Amino acid sequence: MEYKIHILLIEDDRKIANFLSLSLRAKGYRLSVAGTGNEGILLFCTEKPDIILLDLGLPDIDGNEVITKIREVSRIPILVVSAREQEQDIVAALDLGANDYVTKPFNTGELLARIRVMERLAGQEVEAPQDSAYSFGSLIIDTQRRRVFLNEEELHLTPQEYKLLVFLAKNAGKVITHRQIMREVWGYAETGDSKSIRVYVNALRRKLEPEGSGQKYIFTEIGVGYRFADPS
Repeated sequence: MEYKIHILLIEDDRKIANFLSLSLRAKGYRLSVAGTGNEGILLFCTEKPDIILLDLGLPDIDGNEVITKIREVSRIPILVVSAREQEQDIVAALDLGANDYVTKPFNTGELLARIRVMERLAGQEVEAPQDSAYSFGSLIIDTQRRRVFLNEEELHLTPQEYKLLVFLAKNAGKVITHRQIMREVWGYAETGDSKSIRVYVNALRRKLEPEGSGQKYIFTEIGVGYRFADPS
C-alpha cells in the first residue's frame, strides 16, 4: 500500500493506540506510535511526520509540554485527542499552539474528518487576505504581518483564533452561521462540532473584550451563529 501521509500518534493507552493504528492504516496513513511524551518528541525529530495526534495525559510529561517543545521549532499540525473536556483545558492546549481538539470518547468519523483538515494544513502556507489590514476602532488586524493590536498593544492569538478572527472581520456586520465558520475556518464540509466554535469565540472574547473595558466586537446570534462589529 502506498501511504499518503505520515501521522505520529502520541498515546499511552495501548487499546486506543492499537485501535487508532488499525483504523488509520486501513485508510492509507503511515503511523508511528509513541507511548510517552519524550518518545513522541524524539520520533518527531527523527521521523519528520506530517501530522501529530496527541494525548495530554501522558505518563512522563504533560501533553501541553509536548506542544510547547514542538512549537519552538515547527508549525506541524497538532490534533489533541484527550479525555480532558473542561473548557479551560481545551483553551490551554489551543493557546499553546494545538490546531484542533477532540475529546474522548470520540466518533471515528469525526476524528477522520478532522485529520483530513490537518492533512490539508500539512505543509500549507496560509495566504493573506486581499485586504492588508482591518481596523475597528482600537482593534487593528494586520494580515500582511499576521499581527493583531488592541489599544496599541499586540495580542497573542493561536493560529486557529487568528483564522477565526480574520474570517469574522472580513465579514464584519454580517451574520455568519456555524456551518459557514466550520467550512471556512476548520475546512469541514459538514456542520461539525459547534462546541469547538464556542470555545474559540469565548477565548477571542476574553482577549478582545477584557472585563470592564466596555468593548464589544463579537455578537451572538442565538441559534444561528455570530456577527462581528461593523466598522462603520
